[in-house]
Amino acid sequence: MAAGGGGERGSAVLELPRGPRLVCVEYPGLVRDVGKMLQTLGGEEGVSRIYADPGKRLELYFRPKDPYCHPVCANRFPTSSMLFKVKRKIRRKQLEAEGETQQEVKFEMEVLGVVSTVYKFQGMSDFQYLAMHSGPDSKQISMYDKVLMLKPEKEEFFNRELPLYIPPPIFSRLDTPVDYFYRPDVQHRDGYNNPQVSCENLIGLSRARRPHNAIFVNFDDDDVPIKPLEPAVQTWKKVCTNPVDKKVEEELRKLFEIRPVWSRNAVKANINVHPDKLKLLLPYLAYYMLTGPWRSLWVRYGYDPRKHPEAKIYQVLDFRIRCGMKYGYAPSDMPVKAKRSTYNYSLPITIKKPVSHTVSVQDLKHGLDTSSTSSAKKPAFSRYKLKIFAVLVLVAVAGRLQCNSAASIV
Repeated sequence: MAAGGGGERGSAVLELPRGPRLVCVEYPGLVRDVGKMLQTLGGEEGVSRIYADPGKRLELYFRPKDPYCHPVCANRFPTSSMLFKVKRKIRRKQLEAEGETQQEVKFEMEVLGVVSTVYKFQGMSDFQYLAMHSGPDSKQISMYDKVLMLKPEKEEFFNRELPLYIPPPIFSRLDTPVDYFYRPDVQHRDGYNNPQVSCENLIGLSRARRPHNAIFVNFDDDDVPIKPLEPAVQTWKKVCTNPVDKKVEEELRKLFEIRPVWSRNAVKANINVHPDKLKLLLPYLAYYMLTGPWRSLWVRYGYDPRKHPEAKIYQVLDFRIRCGMKYGYAPSDMPVKAKRSTYNYSLPITIKKPVSHTVSVQDLKHGLDTSSTSSAKKPAFSRYKLKIFAVLVLVAVAGRLQCNSAASIV
């Protein structure tokens, strides 16, 4: 609707549309191609998935086709804003008497919608490390065609001599600057001796191993345990207070009678048990192999796979394939979710962290299974289908019109 007749300082009366809510993304760049801009954000499907989960941050990849590109993350904020579409029409009139041209400027404004959510890129970009190496004449040579396998290759591809290129998945854990307050050295009295520190684990001394009362066995150990630890027995007896838990215990016993070696994922595929209860039940019936051909597997108490030739079929064959949205994979295509993956690593949320939903011991006593907690653990369903369009936003500041390029998401 056009502005009313109030002179140069007249006000306009606009009607708010009752259409869908809008989502604003403050893109840190000049948008010339909306398609390429959307590709850096993961496409419509990627943006819809992020918007469906309030606990996730929107990631922007300036080089979306480069697997070594580190993203810039945006935080999510609620807002109460409106998106305007302003047209400036100029009509020129030729004055016959004076021979001059007179301009008549007219503005037309339209409210496209109400913005309820905004994503702001307030953090710093992570360090970028390209797959390059210095040649004989100090020129930088690209290694992308040598380190990226874009199609099935022959053996010669893997036997080529290449410079060492093992970049970390991310350089900086935080993207916001923080003040580090240095503390002075602690002054001790005369005769004070520092406590002895174990030389076995000098990294991560501030975090001790989580006590689940499991027995860990290395491949070069002489003997294997024949019974669980007493704390493991007491812990499971304390939690096993209903018929559902007793049934799960009997099912797991039958599995170890059929086969003496099991992986955690294989147990979860054959038994309907809550993951927190499985942490307590496995140390009660089996020990954990740390190294060797049977590493990361649970073995029945008293069974030594090193002394039984038939146990060779249970050896671990570990191979890993990089899967992600960049390579045409969807989260639903992965039958087993990885416990931790450097590809899915994202910077932590620095503003308004969501409260984590933990399971207490009281919840375990009520016989929780995967069906009762699937709704709590399951990620939010992406029922939002975002549509993208580019608009020209004119913001009136102190009576002057400033033109800002913006991309809005409906």
